Amino acid sequence: MNFILDNWYLVFLALASGVMLLMPVLKGAGAGSLSAAQAVQLINREKAIVIDVCEPEEFAAGHVGGARNIPLGQLQERLPQVAKNKAVPLILVCAKGARASRAASIAKGLGYDRAQALAGGLSAWREANMPVEKA
Repeated sequence: MNFILDNWYLVFLALASGVMLLMPVLKGAGAGSLSAAQAVQLINREKAIVIDVCEPEEFAAGHVGGARNIPLGQLQERLPQVAKNKAVPLILVCAKGARASRAASIAKGLGYDRAQALAGGLSAWREANMPVEKA
């Protein structure tokens, strides 16, 4: 007990380090946790399907190359037609990432266990200097 009292700053430093190590894990549990680089790996290695859940006007202004557009409101009805194999990874994208996170929840509810939202959405994709197509 004397050690803890005499070296309180070491105990504090250890606790602060632990919290700082856990922060990325806790942040990743929220919105999209898939980085642009991880998305590219899934696309190239596992033939992931990219679904853009933006509205058609937003999709036409710019989207991930090869992405298919299914607006969030139509996802539940149209996703089974576009992605027939539920074992293939799905990457869900929107402008900033919030709609894609909701879309990932919907997709998982439909049985697509490998559905993930792109963290930061299309803006993070652009920041990573990844190619963007326009329709």
